[in-house]
Amino acid sequence: MSAASYSRSNHLSLLHRGAEFFPALIHAIDAAHTEIYLETYIFALDDTANQVRDALIRAALRGVMVHVLVDWLGTGKSTVALLRAEFEPSGVHFVAFNPWFQRGVARTHRKIVVIDQRLAFLGGLNINDDLISDDDSGTRLPAPRWDFAVSIIGPLVDDVQAEVAAQWTRQSSQPLRRRLGRVRQWYASRASLQWQVAEAALVVRDNLRNRAAIERQLLQALGRAHHSAVLVTPYFAPGRKLRRAMLHAAARGVDITLLIGVGQFVMQDAVAQSFYPRFIRAGIRLVEYRATQLHAKAAVVDDAWATLGSSNFDGLSLFVNHEANIIVRDANFSMVLRDIIARGVAEGTIITAENVAHFSWIRRVGNRLAYLLYRTVLKIITAGRYTK
Repeated sequence: MSAASYSRSNHLSLLHRGAEFFPALIHAIDAAHTEIYLETYIFALDDTANQVRDALIRAALRGVMVHVLVDWLGTGKSTVALLRAEFEPSGVHFVAFNPWFQRGVARTHRKIVVIDQRLAFLGGLNINDDLISDDDSGTRLPAPRWDFAVSIIGPLVDDVQAEVAAQWTRQSSQPLRRRLGRVRQWYASRASLQWQVAEAALVVRDNLRNRAAIERQLLQALGRAHHSAVLVTPYFAPGRKLRRAMLHAAARGVDITLLIGVGQFVMQDAVAQSFYPRFIRAGIRLVEYRATQLHAKAAVVDDAWATLGSSNFDGLSLFVNHEANIIVRDANFSMVLRDIIARGVAEGTIITAENVAHFSWIRRVGNRLAYLLYRTVLKIITAGRYTK
């Protein structure tokens, strides 16, 4: 996918947190007639996930063709085995992505559901409880996890359907020649869509044709920004291009806010904080979200361009894992998303130059070493593409 393929007449609903997402998802599954594709990084065994599991089983038992693809690492080996034992007797087709790293280090980090080829859900929410930490610690969160999804009705569903069906096909046991033929056929069929011009597009990242698709859209949006850009991510460690794009936009006078989740992984926090001094000098507003686990991955530029999905602004999402984002060119949608993000910013803690000046030398050195280690590992994994 060398460019975003836009389509018109899509009806989108923004879903904030699991309280809005899971009831809508379960209702849609219960209303399904023919086919369901569900792809997720984490499918837990908690009460919320069990409700989704039970809805999928009900659908299969009434004759709906149900396909569930989970990431083997994100969901966990033992959980994958338990889910398979529960799904397969009911007729749910269940596959784990890249077990035992048989196809390299890449994971599927996407969160996509398509129902009856007419309704799609896409975003950052895994199939797990909003009030339980997703790092296997079982820690109860002080407030529901802060995240987004979007429901889609309209022509864009065809793109999402094609993407999840192709991903499913790539996991099935087929001769290599036949599998490659299907992938080539799928990409050829998508090429004709890239000339359409409209308001919404699906953009995916994989390790075939779409290696830089999501990063490219972010770079273009920042490069064209006139007055504002707000970015939200739980993990911030992008490559050099995206960091420079943010700095260049700030130098042009663009008001940039970066809302970052902190407190989940010490190493990740240190990597992000290694960028703080330069960003603050450039005039970028840095805000740490500490009220609960921030898991949203979103951006709004000039109140007219927006994206949300599964892609963090870090090396793994932008250069290694399979990801899926929606891009929306619509002022109303962008401003609604911006207003919700603004509430998150208001709940966060602004990091000032004075805060950074009070970092101890031990903390500064630790942050720098964390980044150097992260950069080294990502350069090895990505064959040197991470910092370009």
